[in-house]
Amino acid sequence: MNTPSTNPQTTPAAATQKTGEQWPPGWQTLDHGIRVGRYTDAEFLKLEYEKLWPKVWQVAARLDDIPRPNDFTTYDIGDQSVFLVRVDENTVKAYHNVCPHRGTALAEGAGHFEHGNIICPFHGWRWNTQGENEYILAREEFRGGKLCNSDVALKSLHCELFAGFVFINFDPDCIPFADHIAPIRSLLEDFNVSEMRHYWWKAIPIPSNWKVAQEAFFEGYHVPATHPQLEEAAANFIYGEKIEGEFNEFNHHNVDYETFPNGHGRFFAGRASNYQGNVKRFAANKDPVDAMADRLQLLVDGMDAQVLQGDVDLLRSLKGKPIPEGSSLGGEYIRVLYEDAAAKKRPMPKMTPELLQMWGGTIFIFPNVMVFPQAGNAMIYRVRPHATDPDRCTFEIRSTRSLPADVSPERAEVQHVTDGDDPEQVLQIPRQDLGNLKRIQKGLHSRAIRQVWLAEHQEKIILGMHQELDRYLLD
Repeated sequence: MNTPSTNPQTTPAAATQKTGEQWPPGWQTLDHGIRVGRYTDAEFLKLEYEKLWPKVWQVAARLDDIPRPNDFTTYDIGDQSVFLVRVDENTVKAYHNVCPHRGTALAEGAGHFEHGNIICPFHGWRWNTQGENEYILAREEFRGGKLCNSDVALKSLHCELFAGFVFINFDPDCIPFADHIAPIRSLLEDFNVSEMRHYWWKAIPIPSNWKVAQEAFFEGYHVPATHPQLEEAAANFIYGEKIEGEFNEFNHHNVDYETFPNGHGRFFAGRASNYQGNVKRFAANKDPVDAMADRLQLLVDGMDAQVLQGDVDLLRSLKGKPIPEGSSLGGEYIRVLYEDAAAKKRPMPKMTPELLQMWGGTIFIFPNVMVFPQAGNAMIYRVRPHATDPDRCTFEIRSTRSLPADVSPERAEVQHVTDGDDPEQVLQIPRQDLGNLKRIQKGLHSRAIRQVWLAEHQEKIILGMHQELDRYLLD
């Protein structure tokens, strides 16, 4: 049985009756930090399920999950279950996953409704993909024989398709989707996220709060300590016997952050990133192509998601070739990537300075999705809370990439990871990140901590997310 935290700074009693300045002290969002009860209290999780998830636009699926007409997939959030069905090429419907007869869930997992028939496995009642009832066994026994098809039509939810995602909202009076997504619409469109197709998809059980899990990816400040192989000099400074003097080569010094209305955000490394060819600081005595390719190879071997092997191979093809006057290694890398994509008729992001600066960065879609865009690839994270336990969540990683015109996409199928510490199931970089989460959650229960401190610049997206969360919870 789940029990509320016993931290002395939290007061979970009668939370839903409190608003504004009456908010329990352990749940406060501060200008410089977050009180830890927001991560540990079962009553706070309960409030999120009462106030946030029934009203917010949320990603229920990718279109790759239901590529053909009559394909379906299910989405669970808390104790609510929804199924999504592809009606035709341009239409997806979202329905509450319940038979109106006796409450049976009409769909499990993912599959295909043969002939478009949605049939209850209990008594054989039937609907079409438009949600219209087509058959009731022994209809004469219900409501004196006057039960109408409209009485038992499936109950639909708001459903919108954008950037290859299927967004749903449980609230019949929700904010229009166009308004919700407006602050980051152009970023997702210009990166061609709608053209990204399934490569792999894993779901990992994590012993941490869902907010803890996603906040680990709202900044690049953690890289030298968490991923020492990616910033060796910085890691050596941090993990050295003594901290002496100043070290000015931390990669996060080049990272910028931006928060948007509706809780969204982004961060990016800009032109100082090795993604754009700035490799001198990583290997001063190495061939520039080797230095940049070796750096990116760490991401291939450690994630196989945002950067893929073909990208590094194209970069290595520049070895020994002169760089034209007025260009750079980063510029030549971009050139061969786009030339290769054009030859294969493979969709790519727009080639603009703003988007090039976003390579290796993150676009956060409030409340729980992160897109890590690259040149024709995107890694996507989604974090879902446990139904009752604030110390648990499900962390999903998708690797996607655009495909050549002559390659047919596969239907996305999720792999359920049984051991997040197993290198055969989870690669090095996400394993390093996810390994921190259980330690964070353990520490947040300590009686010695009242709040987490947030860096004004590096961790501003975290604060922005909590401020938007409060807007829902205090409504």
